[in-house]
Amino acid sequence: MDSPLQVSKWHSVSVVTPVYNGEASIAELCRRVAEVLPRIATQYEIILVNDGSRDRSWEIISELSSRLATVHGLNLMRNYGQHNALLCGIRAAKYEVIVTMDDDLQHPPEEIPRLLEQLEEGFDVVYGAPKAERHGLMRALASRITRLALGSAIGMNLAKNVSAFRVFRTQLREAFAGYQTPFVSIDVLLTWATTRFAAIPVVFQPRHSGSSNYTFTKLVRHALDMMTGFSTAPLQLASLIGFGCTLFGLAVFLYVFIRYCLEGSVPGFPFLASIIAIFSGAQLFALGVIGEYLARMHFRMMNRPAYAIRNIANGEHSKTQ
Repeated sequence: MDSPLQVSKWHSVSVVTPVYNGEASIAELCRRVAEVLPRIATQYEIILVNDGSRDRSWEIISELSSRLATVHGLNLMRNYGQHNALLCGIRAAKYEVIVTMDDDLQHPPEEIPRLLEQLEEGFDVVYGAPKAERHGLMRALASRITRLALGSAIGMNLAKNVSAFRVFRTQLREAFAGYQTPFVSIDVLLTWATTRFAAIPVVFQPRHSGSSNYTFTKLVRHALDMMTGFSTAPLQLASLIGFGCTLFGLAVFLYVFIRYCLEGSVPGFPFLASIIAIFSGAQLFALGVIGEYLARMHFRMMNRPAYAIRNIANGEHSKTQ
């Protein structure tokens, strides 16, 4: 597709792409990005972060970086997850604007000028929001849960437009320069630096090959990490449930007391057992939420890194860490 090129030419742009089993698409991705960026940037680079791929992705990245001075590769020790790999690439970027996009060509590189044009309107982050998402029932449900979880951390108005196709000013990363835990959400971290967000509709393309690596279980796990790692909403919910159960217990006590005064009897064991079950469930729920927070405190005290780099490849040399 042809992209409008009214956007003034940027001095420098870094494109960061996490790669997981993307051997069939990354060469085409680099070709299309290399066709677009010279028209809108005086300098650019493509950073491919291999996130523990099980195919030949790293071999292809190394070959591309040896031929093209603008392509740089980072090979992680194992699979850390999309956001961890993005954080690695974001910290390695050296130009003034960062573009993040997936490796499966669902995010068309030809739309990058439109995102940059919107960025020039005074925003710090611009998302390419999908015009329509085509997922199965379970994937759509998991995506909805993830957006709700993200909304608890950054607000629903912003969460509804969030996607992995985004551009932002590189200086924003200073707000999370010292962030070092394995639980990463780039969108939450960006809110630490700015409130100037925008989104424009983008037609996402079908996957170039294969299927999505985000399963229902992975998306739900990611949603849980966001809720307990970046939001106090679960604790607040537990507090509200506890408060509600307390009010209910007082109401039941008042009912039992009045009935005792009027009739000299109270409801039998089944009623008492149901009340005990309600209170026990509320206590267990609250303990479960507290346990999730304690688990994350445990991992943070271990100083576990968000990622570890195995190799670095660029147009001049390859380096093993």
